[in-house]
Amino acid sequence: MFLKPDSLEYNNNFIYPDWRVTLDHISLIVNIAIIEKYIQIRKYMIVKNSKEKENFVAKLIRAIKRLNIENIPSKEVFKQIVQTFANDIDRIWYKYPKIINITKHSKAWWNKNCHRDLENYRISKWIED
Repeated sequence: MFLKPDSLEYNNNFIYPDWRVTLDHISLIVNIAIIEKYIQIRKYMIVKNSKEKENFVAKLIRAIKRLNIENIPSKEVFKQIVQTFANDIDRIWYKYPKIINITKHSKAWWNKNCHRDLENYRISKWIED
């Protein structure tokens, strides 16, 4: 087993020569600490049936129609067309999505109505809200 000198496991391993098996192998035990760590994940999303989705699809269709594929004399020209289209897709995509931070506490069912109702409750403090 090879361990990097700067790894956490480097000074956290134990060799047991008394546990030698019939061959020349010696048991090695390595304790690897598993630390709960908060990892924030961001997701770009266009809301289904939204104005943003309509705009995204419309601009994407226009980008496809603008592609000039009538004369592709070489592989390099083809690569350039594909790269231009990829750049258009990136530009269009990052204009419309909303960024969602996904955490271990994220709730897939939470929506604008839930947010509105919670705000109403916080203001009124009535159980009906």
